[in-house]
Amino acid sequence: MKILVAIKRVVDYNVRIQIKPDGSGVMLEGVKMSINPFDEIALEEAIRLKEKGLAESITVVTVAGKQAEEQLRQALAMGADHALRVDTDQDLQPINIARVLEAIVKREAPDLILMGKQAIDDDCSQTPQMLAGLLDWPQATFVSKLELADGWVRVSREVDAGLEELSVRLPAIISADLRLNEPRYVKLPDIMKARRKPIDILTLDDLSVAMAPQLEIVKTEPPPPRKPGRKLASIEELITELKQMGVLS
Repeated sequence: MKILVAIKRVVDYNVRIQIKPDGSGVMLEGVKMSINPFDEIALEEAIRLKEKGLAESITVVTVAGKQAEEQLRQALAMGADHALRVDTDQDLQPINIARVLEAIVKREAPDLILMGKQAIDDDCSQTPQMLAGLLDWPQATFVSKLELADGWVRVSREVDAGLEELSVRLPAIISADLRLNEPRYVKLPDIMKARRKPIDILTLDDLSVAMAPQLEIVKTEPPPPRKPGRKLASIEELITELKQMGVLS
């Protein structure tokens, strides 16, 4: 079985986001970048499936400029077998990425696609669902447990009422939630080996995919600052305050 894992280069989750003074976007100069955490969880799950003998190869793919090769090499150091970068410096929107991944799937012919449930920079949570629609493949999203058996994927996914269990037939698309696993720590020898591994480069023309933007970002601004809290002397005072705010009647 072949597994394809899609990853995205994002600002590291430990970094405090700063908005450009002109509101045109987020400041990226000199900022630490990492693999999107949910994508890293998806990659870890693929590696564990291979370690169990349930998969033969893992290909990791990203749609980005050359700077994303750092994240691809991290994925190779974790245990991916092949790395593929679709070269573009255009803004990445979910439907465009889904179309690129559709072309990659037709080229690589994987049996299972693992992705993060969302990217932490835009929080769209759309690409896995759009890709499933384009390919007409079954999908299971927000997965917190995964098992493979006899051409089926059995998953548990978190919903408002608790856990929902589903079975989908391969080939399928799975998006990983936070509690699916904890990604491994990458060792220095593996990092050194990954530096010597080749990364295949494709262009949008190679895949015959047009990346026309579907959305226009008008302005980026930080959320309004929180009002300072106050200590109240009694429950009665709290109730009075809540009534004045309109929370209680």
